[in-house]
Amino acid sequence: MTIEGLLTTRGRLLQAAQELVEEGGYAAASVIAIANRAGVASGTLYRHWPSKGELFAQLFRSVCDREVAAMEAVAAELSQRSGVERVETVLATFAERALRNPRLAWALIAEPVDPLVDAERLAYRRQYARQLSDGIQDAIVAGELPAQDAELTAATLVGGVGEALVGPVSPLGGNSPGIDEIVTALRTFARRAIGAQERRGLRRSHGASSPPA
Repeated sequence: MTIEGLLTTRGRLLQAAQELVEEGGYAAASVIAIANRAGVASGTLYRHWPSKGELFAQLFRSVCDREVAAMEAVAAELSQRSGVERVETVLATFAERALRNPRLAWALIAEPVDPLVDAERLAYRRQYARQLSDGIQDAIVAGELPAQDAELTAATLVGGVGEALVGPVSPLGGNSPGIDEIVTALRTFARRAIGAQERRGLRRSHGASSPPA
């Protein structure tokens, strides 16, 4: 098989795995199911990854890279706004994107899976926290927020928001508030957590029409 053919097959396998995870979580993405969806023999997967865990880890990185890029785009768009507004909007954008694609969000945030994916999950949380930490630090320097450990506060926000989303995105969850209600509550939580003044008329998050893909 040519290099181009290998790359095409690898891409089909990744796409098939993502579709299956979105439909039924990691448990639905067996080697046979992935291969069937990609239109290849089941053994083909092992030509590209040593194990299914390695495939899931790459899939996780691929999806999370897009999510991090979305957060970076929001932060860049608001670069001339206050640090507090950047923190609030980045966090709200993350939450709304997750809520609009709950099955994939569950896989990214909380679904038990291979230890390789758990390691990627931790790395993703750190990237997300850095986005928030930068905004918090800018707000401290500008006098918008009291002195605090920006990195610790950011990590706390990531953990708190992630935990708050587990119920709403879980396939086992019951009735949850609507997306707008959850996002508004998380905006309020963020402002209180970082020590910012509360305000009325909270804006909707950016990129709401582009859930995780």
